[in-house]
Amino acid sequence: MNPFDSPTQVEDRATRSRAVQLARERRVRLPTFAEVADPARAPQSIRETLAAIDPDVPHAANLYRVNWFNTIDRRGVATVPVHVEIPSALSGVPARIVVVLGALFPMIGAHKVLAAYACLAPRLVSGRFDPTRQRAIWPSTGNYCRGGVAISRILGCRGVAVLPAGMSAERFEWLQRWVASPEDIVRTPGTESNVKEIYDRCAELARDPANEIVNQFSEFGNYLGHWRCTGPALGAVFEALAPARPASRLAGFVAASGSSGTLGAGDYLKAKYGARIAAVEAVECPTLLNNGYGEHNIQGIGDKHVPLIHNVMNTDVVIGVSDQATDGLNAVFNTATGRAYLERRTGAAQELLDMLRWFGLSSLCNLVAAIKLARHDNLGADDVVVTVATDGAALYASELRQYLERRGESGKLTDAMAAELYGRYLAGADTEHVLETTTRERERIFNLSYFTWVEQQGIALADFEQRKSRAFWRGLHDLVPQWDEMIAAFNHDTGCA
Repeated sequence: MNPFDSPTQVEDRATRSRAVQLARERRVRLPTFAEVADPARAPQSIRETLAAIDPDVPHAANLYRVNWFNTIDRRGVATVPVHVEIPSALSGVPARIVVVLGALFPMIGAHKVLAAYACLAPRLVSGRFDPTRQRAIWPSTGNYCRGGVAISRILGCRGVAVLPAGMSAERFEWLQRWVASPEDIVRTPGTESNVKEIYDRCAELARDPANEIVNQFSEFGNYLGHWRCTGPALGAVFEALAPARPASRLAGFVAASGSSGTLGAGDYLKAKYGARIAAVEAVECPTLLNNGYGEHNIQGIGDKHVPLIHNVMNTDVVIGVSDQATDGLNAVFNTATGRAYLERRTGAAQELLDMLRWFGLSSLCNLVAAIKLARHDNLGADDVVVTVATDGAALYASELRQYLERRGESGKLTDAMAAELYGRYLAGADTEHVLETTTRERERIFNLSYFTWVEQQGIALADFEQRKSRAFWRGLHDLVPQWDEMIAAFNHDTGCA
């Protein structure tokens, strides 16, 4: 599918009819984007059933947990998205650093399931994707493909995960339990930053018309899902916090580059609150910072290219974080020795320490970057920086073991190591590798993406260049209410309205 040719009406009635029949048989009602953004708008009958549904099974009702409002037990609906405010004693900055938890999303314990749904739903209701005859191909560096496989299971179609072979063992263990066949896990060479190899494999798979490539890096549904749903959710968190300090302002939004979908929430937050948008990447692969390349282990922020759906001209800051920081802080946050050290050193409350298990590698990356932004902008106690914890520590137990084994000390974290890692990577988070994106820098980053999307992936130059315009991105927003009307009509025809 041409990424710029978004569906706005039913295009193939026969295909749509087969999708309707399958959804009717499986009793699947699709949530609208409005219902994902505000779960209170979902039908009362569905909301009443959720408490009895395991959040980690492929049940149709779990589509109504694909949002930021799940409670800490992942079974109820919260009034305000669950979040962690990092105290100044821990962050080292006076600004309020607020982290919203993505690990509470259903089935995969990561917020990428939202992106997967946002990319597939418009295809399904317009008749562009036939769940009875086609396989959905989900290119990813780990979480998005798991989200795609989960959504595919609910819909009753084949989902294929395409991801680097070097990703965490826990990701592959999850996939082995969820895919229909072992061949539906496609391992590509390399690790986190080897996205080109993923594209190459998808190009091979796309030669078969039975394979539909749902590429998060170029799917504007990914951007729009976060603009429409993640942005307002983070805004709700800020508004819940603001009354404590009447002069509060939302000073910044921080998100790792990855597919750039989550950065779409920044467009919403900047338009409504004036928040600065900071895109984060690994220092070991400084693509946005200085056209660099390399390997890194901040799993979940694959780079070495600029995603098509990154609104580069609206990005204010680029921040680099080392994978040495995320590996090290994972050991401090997610071991008993590390948490005990944090309690002694910072006076962190037990309630906060218990919440650190919701911080995976890319979550720690976002946290460090938020601190770096606060230092760079000299933010004060009235300033709020909001970011997301994309997934939790459970996905990285094997990575933690390997890291501690490399560090020696019989594979265990010692008090001395905890002090070193905390001091170097959290208390010591400074303004190095922070780039203000002047007009010239934005144009440099924008131009860099030409080589991936025009030369390699065949995007028309005119389509590529229109992304420089603010009007282009504003125009995309008009698609969401159209998609909601199409979803409502689809639900009506399935009898599940």
